Amino acid sequence: MTRDHRIRLAYTGLHPARLRDLIEQYGSPALLVDAITHGEVRLSEGAKRRVAVPSSDRLAGLDGAGVRILLRGDLGYPVHLGELPDAPDVLFCRGSLPPELGVALVGTRAATRYGILLARAMGRAVAAAGWPVVSGLARGVDGAAHEGMLEAGGRGVAVLGSGADVWYPAEHRGLGERVLAAGGAIVSEYPPGTPPAGWRFPPRNRIISGLSGVVVIIEARVDGGALITARRALEQGRDVFVVPGDVDRSTSEGCNLLIRDGAHPVLGPDDLVEAAERVLGPATRRAATPAREVTPLLRILGPAGRHPDDLADDLGWDVAKVLVELARLEAAGRVVMEGGLAAVR
Repeated sequence: MTRDHRIRLAYTGLHPARLRDLIEQYGSPALLVDAITHGEVRLSEGAKRRVAVPSSDRLAGLDGAGVRILLRGDLGYPVHLGELPDAPDVLFCRGSLPPELGVALVGTRAATRYGILLARAMGRAVAAAGWPVVSGLARGVDGAAHEGMLEAGGRGVAVLGSGADVWYPAEHRGLGERVLAAGGAIVSEYPPGTPPAGWRFPPRNRIISGLSGVVVIIEARVDGGALITARRALEQGRDVFVVPGDVDRSTSEGCNLLIRDGAHPVLGPDDLVEAAERVLGPATRRAATPAREVTPLLRILGPAGRHPDDLADDLGWDVAKVLVELARLEAAGRVVMEGGLAAVR
């Protein structure tokens, strides 16, 4: 009955670290469930009621929601995550988890235009190289990385700090559904229906790094979640790459401090792919770019650097559209971005 007990405990609503401590204290999931049933563990009445529900009932409900359970050690549970000492005992998954290690692209929710553009270009480059893009589906860097991955026809994994059926932020529901439609996965250690809460996000960062062979910090404040991911990655023996930024920019402060302390700097999508190949092995796929592709933006862009705002004025486009097109062309090797200016490569 250990499987039944493990699934029951996944519904307690406890912090993952506290649940691990309780299992260790009582010796096994079965003994902990028995202790909870007999009132030997101080839990809320709601938690006690949830633990009392048989796993068969839970599994029946999950089937209807399109969510499946992966228990640590089972076929389908990522081996590279399961071998970590604090890996989740239970994962709730929608879609298809890639079997190979991915590249995590993470950063601040309050990303600058520079960070968004670079995250999108790196998402495209990683996907074009054939590696899964792992991130948190959050605003800012995370969402931009997954957008770039989708543009390149790649696969992605989004690790949520809520239930796998609860989109957060709500406006990224469409993005998450496109990740699934592209053959990727949405995963969480929290059961379906679990709402987002501040304390649930830091633990999920160990899953993001645990599913990845390389973790890339694109923009990060000193107190942001991306630095938590970097710390967990280093504890797990993962390689951490960091994009440097302006020394007076708050969203680059965390990145620059990581580089000062020994993290490997990466200077763009191509540099990232070359560095990642030393860890993950040769890239398996490269996106082909039509040699004669000429877009309206390329027609007015020359070797001298130009600001996206100026390009938007000349084309009569929204700046956001210019940034998306620049990210696509940079990932394809047609454009280079330096100091916020774009030029033909």
